[in-house]
Amino acid sequence: MTAIAVVGGGIGGLTTAHELAERGFDVTVLEANDRFGGKARSMPIADGPAPLHGEHGFRFFPAFYRHVVDTMERIPDGTGTVADNLVETEATLIAGVDDVDRIASTTAPDSLREWLEALRPAFVEDLPAADVRFLLERLLYLLTACDDRREGELDDVSWWTFIDAENRSQEFRDRLAYATQSLVALRPEVGSARTIGTIYLQLLFGQLDASRPTERILNAPTNNAWIDPWVRYLETLGVDVQRNAPARGLEFDGRRITGVALADGRTIAADEYVLAVPVDVAPNFVTPELRRAAPELGRIERLETAWMNGIQFYLSEDVELTRGHQVYADAPWALTSISQRQFWTDYDLESRGPDAVEGVLSVIASDWETPGIVHEKPARACTREEIAEEIWAQLKAHLNASDDHLTGPGTRLTDEMLVDWFLDPAIVETDDGVANRSPLLINTVGSLRNRPAADTAVRNLTLAGDYVRTNADLASMESANEAGRRAASAILDRARYRGSRPQCWELQEPAVFEPFKRQDQFRYRLGLPHPAATTQSIRTATRRLSKRL
Repeated sequence: MTAIAVVGGGIGGLTTAHELAERGFDVTVLEANDRFGGKARSMPIADGPAPLHGEHGFRFFPAFYRHVVDTMERIPDGTGTVADNLVETEATLIAGVDDVDRIASTTAPDSLREWLEALRPAFVEDLPAADVRFLLERLLYLLTACDDRREGELDDVSWWTFIDAENRSQEFRDRLAYATQSLVALRPEVGSARTIGTIYLQLLFGQLDASRPTERILNAPTNNAWIDPWVRYLETLGVDVQRNAPARGLEFDGRRITGVALADGRTIAADEYVLAVPVDVAPNFVTPELRRAAPELGRIERLETAWMNGIQFYLSEDVELTRGHQVYADAPWALTSISQRQFWTDYDLESRGPDAVEGVLSVIASDWETPGIVHEKPARACTREEIAEEIWAQLKAHLNASDDHLTGPGTRLTDEMLVDWFLDPAIVETDDGVANRSPLLINTVGSLRNRPAADTAVRNLTLAGDYVRTNADLASMESANEAGRRAASAILDRARYRGSRPQCWELQEPAVFEPFKRQDQFRYRLGLPHPAATTQSIRTATRRLSKRL
């Protein structure tokens, strides 16, 4: 039986183990921390039999997440599966300091009016008409561009440049250019138009697809609802899951990996090895010898990261806000949140932590470079205490800004409500601020060429991380899961396994655009520009598409 050693117990590593163990392979997973799940994990905030839980950041599952949801549907949990712990959201609150709060539905439209509203791209309400027309033209450009053009041209253009943000209105820049940063930490000035544009469209299409929920979240902290049942299931399949087992290197004989050297002095030997550590950790395993054998491994260190970390505020009241996300449009630190209590139906909050805690507001900060409103420093330059104070102040500035009939009375957060807070422990204090031990890959302009495939040139080494080339093309649970499937498939191919391979899905776009993509493919091969390279030709393509529809 082929033996596999997986270094890293995050989503990518657990997925690889899952796919191989279900096919009868002998798998060992080596995790450096005491809890599995990587960036997706939740953790107790104190010792004791029933502590409250904190997280790196809240989990959310948009409609285009297919790989990770398929895996969840195969993990037993009670009388059902882990996928039963996914709860559909209903609405997103877009809160501004000066503007009236807006509510955006996240349920599938079921009336003509709802369809018309859903067809309006996200965050364009109240924008100048010229900006809206330009945005639609840009999205049409993306939808009719062939895959080769997206990779060969649009990956080398920033989203900021592609949407001409410098020459658009301030409202356009605030609501659209930065919208993706709040959602997935994609910095608009440096993120590629290929990735940000594709994900923007996927989020929009998700709202129009009545066959799948637009977005879902978990009904309990991530480890309770997903990761712990997953690890238990892997153990029933015979997987050797080892916690607190950090690896310090891969042993390489010039042709093959021969072992994993652990920090405790042990060496784990196997037939196949999967490196499933984060993008910032992976270069530590790439020796000069490995780089010569597989040059693609040496390019991982060129990939850039950003910070997108979470904090939980434990409140004396359950402040529900909307049944979904909250986006703080004017927050300097690009904040998003979820009021968790209304969703955590399988989590007994009353028996955990201080008796005063009745609600949990989980917040993610995506901009750590812009000065705040209290300490007037970027998050990077603050202490942990200052970060908590600053985020709390930005939340209050938004949620207490207006008395709106859509969202209730103006004062929704008060200092008296705050019982405690828990900031991601990956944020550690330094002499001049904080460091981040868990940064997130960002898809910068031209970075696709530095992202390796799951199967490497080293004959028994595969990669399973969200920096691997995948269809999902985004630093996320979905990409990590897809990368794990691709790593497993490569191992199955080498083992000449006769059964099925793990399924990988392509991102779906409306079929009506396929003829235009085929035409653009022909033009691209001839070295010709996209038909919508100029505004006039974009309008011509729009008219042609309208006639076709």
